[in-house]
Amino acid sequence: MNGVFLDTVGLLALWDSSDQWHEPAAAAFSEISEANADLLTTTFVLLECANAAARRPYRDAVERLRTVLERANRLIVPSDEIWEQAWIAYRRGEADSAGVVDHVSFLVMRDLGIHRAFTNDRHFRAAGFETLF
Repeated sequence: MNGVFLDTVGLLALWDSSDQWHEPAAAAFSEISEANADLLTTTFVLLECANAAARRPYRDAVERLRTVLERANRLIVPSDEIWEQAWIAYRRGEADSAGVVDHVSFLVMRDLGIHRAFTNDRHFRAAGFETLF
């Protein structure tokens, strides 16, 4: 799959022009957009973004992304099995002690054969994925 997983870190950096990672995130997003990569994420990542953006000027961007991803069937609702596996990895401290939402992301990415993530989160690299900025 020519897929790119959208992570919270990347999306917030893209939307927030004051974010320290905004410029590299914008450049990376431009490249993956030009390549027509299939963009997807999980409902958990989208919830993280919505919470972070609740009182920010880019709040509407989260809702627009939700709508686009849902219409394209690219908003993944993690299964109960993934939920349980993520908690096991979290308890073990895998991927350099990544958070549970990241572990859900890793499991979804592996299930879908996706190797690239729109993020610079070191936990994705520790889990063996390519980060795009």
